[in-house]
Amino acid sequence: MDSSIFLDEVNERQSLFQRRAFVLGALSGLGLVALGARLTQLQVIESGRYRLLSEHNEFEFQLSPPPRGLILDREGVVLASNRPDFRLLLARDETTDVDAILARLAQLVSLDEAHLNRLKEEIADAPRKAPVAIVEDMTWEEFSRVNVRAPELPGVTADMGEVRVYPFSGAFAHVIGYVAKVSGKDVTKTGPNADPILLNPGFRIGKQGVEKAFDLPLRGKAGARKVEVDVKGRVVRQDPGGDIPATPGAPIRLTLDADIQNRAMEVFGEDSGAAVMMDCRSGDVLCMFSAPSFDANRFVKGLTGPEYRALSGYDRKPLFNKALTATYPPGSTFKTLVALAGLERGYDPATVHVCNHHWYWGGRSWGCDKSHGALDLRGAIAQSCDIYFYQAALAIGPDAIAATARKFGLGEIHDIGIPGQKPGLIPDIAYKRRAFPRDPVWHPGETPSMGIGQGYVSVNALQLCVQASRLANGATAVRPRLIHAIGDVEQPSGAAAPPLPFAREHLDFVRSAMAAVVEYGTAAQAAKLNLGPIKLAGKTGTAQSHSYTAGAAGQHGARGAWATRDHAWFICFAPYDDPRYAMSVLVEHGGFGADAAAPKAVELMRVALLKDPQVRARIVQPPPADSAPPAAADAPVPGVTPATPT
Repeated sequence: MDSSIFLDEVNERQSLFQRRAFVLGALSGLGLVALGARLTQLQVIESGRYRLLSEHNEFEFQLSPPPRGLILDREGVVLASNRPDFRLLLARDETTDVDAILARLAQLVSLDEAHLNRLKEEIADAPRKAPVAIVEDMTWEEFSRVNVRAPELPGVTADMGEVRVYPFSGAFAHVIGYVAKVSGKDVTKTGPNADPILLNPGFRIGKQGVEKAFDLPLRGKAGARKVEVDVKGRVVRQDPGGDIPATPGAPIRLTLDADIQNRAMEVFGEDSGAAVMMDCRSGDVLCMFSAPSFDANRFVKGLTGPEYRALSGYDRKPLFNKALTATYPPGSTFKTLVALAGLERGYDPATVHVCNHHWYWGGRSWGCDKSHGALDLRGAIAQSCDIYFYQAALAIGPDAIAATARKFGLGEIHDIGIPGQKPGLIPDIAYKRRAFPRDPVWHPGETPSMGIGQGYVSVNALQLCVQASRLANGATAVRPRLIHAIGDVEQPSGAAAPPLPFAREHLDFVRSAMAAVVEYGTAAQAAKLNLGPIKLAGKTGTAQSHSYTAGAAGQHGARGAWATRDHAWFICFAPYDDPRYAMSVLVEHGGFGADAAAPKAVELMRVALLKDPQVRARIVQPPPADSAPPAAADAPVPGVTPATPT
């Protein structure tokens, strides 16, 4: 064999091996370079990002509720605040023995069988690791006992949160409302109620009144606590340095006066009804009370079934807001507007009608409380003569009366910032046509009832207070304002209102007749302020709560079973010569307005007047001797004796 051929073959194989080795080495080198570059990128360039991801696997942020905003009265008195709340939470995982843990907890805190069964259902329905409140508002002793045994209670946390508290609960319950636990229907997929903070076991949302209407600004913005967790997500350590502080809710300042509101609760006692007072210059609502009331603090914790049934089943309806939601016939308080409607349309106030206790018209007998004799318009208002106003209403007509009533805020929902108002009804001929298609005609016999505030007419206590405020103001259609400020943003004043479209002399006539009601009329014995020169003007009203049976028309008032008695009304304003405050008082099934409603109104009006520095100065320093009260208010009607209260 030729040796040259053998050597050529060996050289060729060696060259091929060298080329392959070079290629493999180059590829290996490139791989090492790429690996080094990637390691440099991960460990040097992107080290911050991966350190954060690593921390996120070790730490997590737990949402913490913000302090709910305070609710204050006009002078800064706190009406709703927050206090510390020691509570017990349980967050379960796949290893949690719920029954065993609850059994241990029952030895440390008070948990009855019904509570335990309810907790088991709540824990089963809650997502894993989501804390469920086991006990709230624990005592310090209970809180300490649980913390000492914390290592024996996996998943259990005893911490301190906040709970809403209402210092004057009963007096303000219907206006302020209350907060309560978040229910399933409260949480939405979008919008503000999609916020994860709603799932926090200590979170509460507004359920009524101001708490509900201004829930979002009162909530504030949630914060977060940074905690270290183990591989199963259980908290093993807190990291306060990484906490995100919560933003407290905005305070809500109301126009209410705590002194007047609390006095209203005192004067009503066990009676059922409402009282609303306004500053007739600004429209600020100083008092809005509904009786009887309830303890809003009980709703924060959650009422038991028996507690709720006791409240809802009570015949005087403590859960019902009688200042806004309930509507009643206004009775004789409506006569002031009937008179004004007549004056605006040329009705002569010197017109005399004779009251002989009964008036026969339209084939039936129309009654009055007593025989008032001959009366003109002023005397009819002062003595609250039904027979006079039956005839006056027929002369004026329902449409004219309704148009005047609406100008004074009746039949209207007033924007005071909180829900729950009912508009009531001010009827006219068009209403009858709409509401009664089978009998669309306004019959003449329906007008006399309207003239004394009965029939289809219905109002609420706020509307009658607006009526009294506009009569007192005599210039503008002042609007009620309940919310003074949200945070630092003051709300528009109710004084920014259009002028009243009535002649000043006609308004003055009605006002002087209301002063006569207190001087010598139906409220002469019940509505004296006894504050020196400060005089009150008002109008009593007694409204039927049901239709009387034949022969029983003279037995109304405070006779019979409570639920069948008449409703008592009183509207008023003071001082008469320089009006500042106006109000309406309703005593449900209270009988005569002069007996049941007027004394309560006097007590509340005295508080407002004595708190007013300018009015108080007039009381302490009487006016000069040459000043005299308005003649129209003091001039007696010839031949008229004090009337039976109506």
